[in-house]
Amino acid sequence: MAEVTKYQLINGGNLVSDVKSLFSILKTRRTMAFAYGFMLAFVVFTAFLAFNSSSTSSYLPSFSNIFSGRNFVGSNSSNGGSGFLSYLFPNGSVQQSNPAIPPMAPEGDLPRSSNVTAPPRPSTVEKEPPRVKNRTEESVLVNSPPPGNQTLDSAVSPPPPTQQPRGTVKNDTQSTPVPDVTNSNRTESPKSPPVVDDQVNGSVLKSNPLKNGSSSAVEKNVPTNSDSDSGESVNQNGWFESLKNCDFFDGEWVPDDSYPLYKPGSCLLIDEQFNCYLNGRPDKNYQKLRWKPKKCDLPRLDGGRMLDMLKGKRLVFVGDSLNRNMWESLVCILRNSVKDQTKVFEANGRQVFRGEAAYSFIFKDYNFTVEFFVSPFLVREWETPDKNGKKKETLRLDLVGKSSDQYKEADIIVFNTGHWWTHDKTAKGKDYYQEGSHVYEDLNVLEAFRKAMTTWARWVDKNINPMKSIVFFRGYSATHFSGGQWNSGGQCNSAIEPIKNETYLRRYPKKMVVLEKVLRGMKTHVTYLNITKMTDFRKDGHPSIYRKQKLTEEERRSPLRFQDCSHWCLPGVPDTWNEILYAELLLKQPRRT
Repeated sequence: MAEVTKYQLINGGNLVSDVKSLFSILKTRRTMAFAYGFMLAFVVFTAFLAFNSSSTSSYLPSFSNIFSGRNFVGSNSSNGGSGFLSYLFPNGSVQQSNPAIPPMAPEGDLPRSSNVTAPPRPSTVEKEPPRVKNRTEESVLVNSPPPGNQTLDSAVSPPPPTQQPRGTVKNDTQSTPVPDVTNSNRTESPKSPPVVDDQVNGSVLKSNPLKNGSSSAVEKNVPTNSDSDSGESVNQNGWFESLKNCDFFDGEWVPDDSYPLYKPGSCLLIDEQFNCYLNGRPDKNYQKLRWKPKKCDLPRLDGGRMLDMLKGKRLVFVGDSLNRNMWESLVCILRNSVKDQTKVFEANGRQVFRGEAAYSFIFKDYNFTVEFFVSPFLVREWETPDKNGKKKETLRLDLVGKSSDQYKEADIIVFNTGHWWTHDKTAKGKDYYQEGSHVYEDLNVLEAFRKAMTTWARWVDKNINPMKSIVFFRGYSATHFSGGQWNSGGQCNSAIEPIKNETYLRRYPKKMVVLEKVLRGMKTHVTYLNITKMTDFRKDGHPSIYRKQKLTEEERRSPLRFQDCSHWCLPGVPDTWNEILYAELLLKQPRRT
C-alpha cells in the first residue's frame, strides 16, 4: 500500500510536473511564435517603407531618412549604423554633437551652390571637385563665417552689404542708385568706386578711370568739367551712362576760368607756329573756353590718369600738320603731369618738329610713347616721268603712305587728312592723281578723295588687328580765312570771340560725307571724331599774325597778308580734341556692373 501510495505520489508528482512542463513548453512556444510573427511583420513593413520611401516621406520624414542615400550611399557602414541607431534611440549617445546643423533637406531641394553631399558630420562630408570661382563667389566666401559653424543657409547666402570688401564688384541686385548726371559738374567726387582691371580689344587698359598716382586720389570717380553752378560729380556708373548716351560733338563753348589745361608758356615743346603766347598774342580769352556737349559734361583730361591707363602702350597720330597740332597738345598735357620731366624726351633728341617724317616722345617711367607720322593724304606721294622724261609729282590713290608698316601694330592710332585736299593741285585734279601706271588727265577731287579713303580703309581692314588696336579718325578742322585763302591774303586776326550763333556756321564738308560713307563700309571699327562743327565756332583760336617771332622782310612789309587761320594756338582748341579722345578711351574700357 505504501508502495502504491508511493507510486501514486510519484506518478502523481510526475503528472503534476509533466503538466507544469507542458505549460512551460506551451508558454515558450507561444512567446516564440509571437516573437517570430512580430519580427516577420516588422520585416515586411520595413521592406515596404524601404521601397516606397518617396510616398511616405511626407508624413514620416525621420523614418524615411533611415533609408536615404545620403546616409548609406557613398558612406561607410558606421555611418549607416549610426543613422539607423539614431532613429531608434533619438536621445542616445550616437546623436550628432553639433546642434546648430539642421536636419538634411530632401535631395531635390539642395541648393546648387552647396557642396554638402554626405551626412551632416564634418568628418564624413564628401567634397565636390575644386572649380574656379568667379569674383562674386569669392567675395561671398571672404565674408562667410568659418566652415565649422556654417549652416546650409549661410553657405549660400550673400554676405551683408556692410561686410563687402573694397573693390569687389557688385551684381545687379546689389547696385546702388545712380545720381542724376545733369547736375554733376564738380571735379570733386565721392569715394570708393569699383576698381577693375580689364582688356580693351586685347590691349589691357585699367578700367578704373581714376589716376593711381598724381593729382587725384585713387578712390575718386572720374571728374567732369564744371559749370558755374554747383553740383556733385557723377559716380562711375553715372558718368559712364552719361557719356555713353552723349553726342560729344553737339554743344557749345562756355567760359571756364579753370582752363587751360596747362599754363601758357610752360611747355617749351610747342612749335613756334602754334605758340601764340610766346609770339606775343595779347588777349587770353581764347584759352579760357571749354567745350560743353548738350547732354553731358566731358571728363577733364587728367594727364596722370591717362598715363597710368596707357602704360606700356603706343599712341600714334598719323596725318597732316593739324594732327601734329593735336600731337603736340597731348605731349604737353601728359608731360606737365609727370614729376620728373627729364624722363620725357623725343626719341632722337629733336627740339623742332617740322621737316622729319616721324617723331616719338618717350615717357620712360610709363614705358609709353606718343608718336607722330607725317602722312598728309594718308596715301602715297609719288613721282612719275612725264612725256618729256622729266619727273612730276603725282598722288598714288592705290597705295597707303610708306610709313604704314611702322605704326600698324600700335595700340591706339589717330588718323586724319583733309587740308591738303584743298590745295590748288589736288583741287584741280589735272595730271596729278595716279593708280598703278595710269595718271588721270582730269579727276574730280571728291572722286579722288573717295578712292584714297577706300585704299586707306582696305589697308586698315587687312593690317590692323582689332583685338589689339583701337582706331580713330579725326574729322576736318574748320578754317577761317576771310578775304582770301592761306596763300592769297586770307585773314582772321580781328577775331577775338568765337561764333555764338549756329546759323553762321558753314555747311558740313562734302569730303567728310564721303569719308563717313567709307567708314560705314569697313570691317574694322573706326571711331570718328567729328570735330568739324565745334571748330567752326572757334574763329578766334587761330595763330593769325602770331604765328612766328621772326618775320621775313616781305612779312614785315605786309604783316596782315601772312596769317595762319587753319592751325590752332596752344594751349587752345586741340586740347579739347584730346579731352574727347580721353573720354572715348574711358568708354572703350570693359565694365562690370
